[in-house]
Amino acid sequence: MTAQEVRLCGLLMREHFGEVVEKVGTHLLRSGGQHLRAIVHETGVSADLVKKSLCVLMHHGACSFISGRKGPGSPPEYQASCDCILRILRYPRYIYTSKTLYGDTGELIVEELLQRGHMTMSGTVKTVADRLSQNMEDGQSVDYSEVSSVFSKLVETHFLQRCPPLDGAGMTASSTQAGPNPTAAASSSTLPNPESFSECYKVPHVTLVGRGKRQLATEEGEEQRSAKRAKMEPETHGDEGIYWQVNFTRFHQHFRDQVIISAVASKLDQTSSEIVRTILRMSEVTTSPTDSCTKPLSANEIFRSLPSSHNIPRQILDQYLTLLVDDPMEFVGKIGESGGGMFVLNLHRALANLARATLESIVQERFGSRSARIFRLLLRKRHLEQKQVEDFAMIPAKEAKDMLYTLLSQNLVQLQEIPKTPDFAPSRTFYLYTANQLPTARMLLQKCYKTVSNLVERRLFETKENKRLLEKSQRIEAILASLQASGAEAEQLTEVEEMISAPEKQQLEVLKLHVNKLDSAENQVDETIFLLESYINSTC
Repeated sequence: MTAQEVRLCGLLMREHFGEVVEKVGTHLLRSGGQHLRAIVHETGVSADLVKKSLCVLMHHGACSFISGRKGPGSPPEYQASCDCILRILRYPRYIYTSKTLYGDTGELIVEELLQRGHMTMSGTVKTVADRLSQNMEDGQSVDYSEVSSVFSKLVETHFLQRCPPLDGAGMTASSTQAGPNPTAAASSSTLPNPESFSECYKVPHVTLVGRGKRQLATEEGEEQRSAKRAKMEPETHGDEGIYWQVNFTRFHQHFRDQVIISAVASKLDQTSSEIVRTILRMSEVTTSPTDSCTKPLSANEIFRSLPSSHNIPRQILDQYLTLLVDDPMEFVGKIGESGGGMFVLNLHRALANLARATLESIVQERFGSRSARIFRLLLRKRHLEQKQVEDFAMIPAKEAKDMLYTLLSQNLVQLQEIPKTPDFAPSRTFYLYTANQLPTARMLLQKCYKTVSNLVERRLFETKENKRLLEKSQRIEAILASLQASGAEAEQLTEVEEMISAPEKQQLEVLKLHVNKLDSAENQVDETIFLLESYINSTC
């Protein structure tokens, strides 16, 4: 991992878990696997806080443990996962996708699992039903069966999966919840792959009957007593010890499919994108996320699976499939004639073309359309001399020379020397310019990480500078909500609202505007990060 990735991981851990977890997690990322005593010694954090920090990271899947290198009986070593920590950046996108596909219930289910790492089905259903009931009118509530139904749909479509048990130890999520002593849970190896677990997507029979409860304004002492009573008298629902987590791979597969569908829609038309969407939907279960192309599908199968609302005749479908096969982007390929023709979607080719378009767009935005023309030319022709670049790109010699040197200084193009003689004399050497897509994508990915780190750091700085004002605003909002729930008069509400002066309100609006812009910029850069990561991973 690079310095930019470690920096971004540290900022994400500080924002979501606090400074102590950030210190421990960053140390593990930089130093690799270490046992508990070494972490305590090198970070200067107390052993108790290190144990709690490791529990937090393990609970969210960002840390794993392996048996000691010195053999049986040696202390386990802990390793932090950079990829798992970077997923935090994409949490809003996971939640928004769940809301789009499964409504408010799906959104809250995924949000709860992301916030807590993993939960039982019964616990998730109860929490989500209570949250939904809280925002409903008096006398209305959500039935547990409605939330359970949406939970089951998320599992059926593989957006949620069971947490796999550890071999030999039988450790589940409860062991990380139990207390701040992860050493007791360390058995033999890292967490196994959930997909290798035979009951990964099997929904247990949960005996959960009732409706969501509205939380009334109670005294703090009563809340503590009820929480203590719940601990002393735990309820059983038939799914004890079965914990669930978000399947990030499935979400990434959905994001990739949406990017491909959008690209086809913008390049051709909406009907073509619906045909591609149908192919991807039919291949969701049969195609592995690491496959370079989908399983072959016949034109007859595609025609039968097309949504009836689009009303696409068979003859028109054949014409569109031919158009997709002949398109220069080569998203769809034809590999046979049986069943009206056998078609596949070339996922690797699609990601490569989309990454290439992204690189060209970045060059155009930074250096202008002429530089983008030169960069695009070098990607296609591979190796060209300066004179050839000038002729093919139809750019004057002086301008082409300046643009090439600018691109060369930014590592977007490379210069390769091919000598005619062993002495490398300049007069007897060919100087060829070339552009390599994969190294360029890797370099720009690191710049994207740096950009997101700067955005996160700026957002944290803005909120820290206005911390007092934000806390005051939150206190007043809580008082207003309490008064409205108790049916207070309008005069009382107005009096509380006036506790914030006009300049403070204006400052709050400016702060919210800045934070919203920073959040929007983070999400936009993350889309580029996801595309470049998908392309780089598909080439490995």
